[in-house]
Amino acid sequence: MGGSSTLASICCFLLLLSLACCKTVKRDVKALNEIKASLGWRVVYAWVGDDPCGDGDLPPWSGVTCSQQGDYRVVTELEVYAVSIVGPFPTAVTNLLDLTRLDLHNNKLTGPIPPQIGRLKHLKILNLRWNKLQDILPPEIGELKKLTHLYLSFNNFKGEIPVELANLPELRYLYLHENRFTGKIPPELGNLKNLRHLDVGNNHLTGTLRDLIRNGDCFPSLRNLYLNNNHLSGGLPDQLANLTNLEILYLSYNKMTGPVTPKLADIPRLTYLYLDHNAFTGRIPVGLYKHPFLKELYIEGNQFKPGAKPKGTHKVLEVADTEFVF
Repeated sequence: MGGSSTLASICCFLLLLSLACCKTVKRDVKALNEIKASLGWRVVYAWVGDDPCGDGDLPPWSGVTCSQQGDYRVVTELEVYAVSIVGPFPTAVTNLLDLTRLDLHNNKLTGPIPPQIGRLKHLKILNLRWNKLQDILPPEIGELKKLTHLYLSFNNFKGEIPVELANLPELRYLYLHENRFTGKIPPELGNLKNLRHLDVGNNHLTGTLRDLIRNGDCFPSLRNLYLNNNHLSGGLPDQLANLTNLEILYLSYNKMTGPVTPKLADIPRLTYLYLDHNAFTGRIPVGLYKHPFLKELYIEGNQFKPGAKPKGTHKVLEVADTEFVF
């Protein structure tokens, strides 16, 4: 036992030694020093020295993670969040070509995401939520083929949701809520085989669920679908029953009409169903009251016939992106 512990310590020491002996690739040193020099980033007081990966007795810069590639070190992660960084999105970040994680959430970044974001071909996690970013989303985001987590909520993005997001085959979590998006949700997003969570709530989106769920094999992995607080119209199509992994369907505060399809009761793992504050009519299918997994059914603010009753304790639904899920 002691021998294995000693061996692990030696390996760790050798790794740190090798990193210390290597030089950081000039491209990354230049990029991060450009960011450091900008006025809005002077709050990053822990960035001491010129080498972001550390130099001699100086440790790596806070929030910067480096890895060794051959004889050089490269920056693979940049996490600088909740430190009140102000100013435009730092375009120099897009020169960190080996980044796998970029987390700048909960700052005061403004302006658009530059189209150069598409250069970060190794990026897996992009977290820019809780900023003041604006303008349209650049279609170049669709070039980040390794992206699994995209957090852009609580900004001021506008325009349509780019169809290019459907070009991200590894995408699992897509958070776009609390922005100013307009138009229809691209039905092509249904082709994302790994997408588990889609949140586009609190925007100005239009269209119908029938537009979004066009065929029987779309959204095969989707568990959570948040479409609340938009301008969606139309009814509840039978095709919803094809979302066999769905657990949360959040449709509150839209302009949807018509009866509630009994097919909703065929979704085997449906746990939370929010239909409140629309213009639905008719009766609630008995199957929903008998559903073995359904805990919460919100129906207030509709035009149901007398006798329609909610189900569950009606707790406030928490915003799901307050923490990462891996």
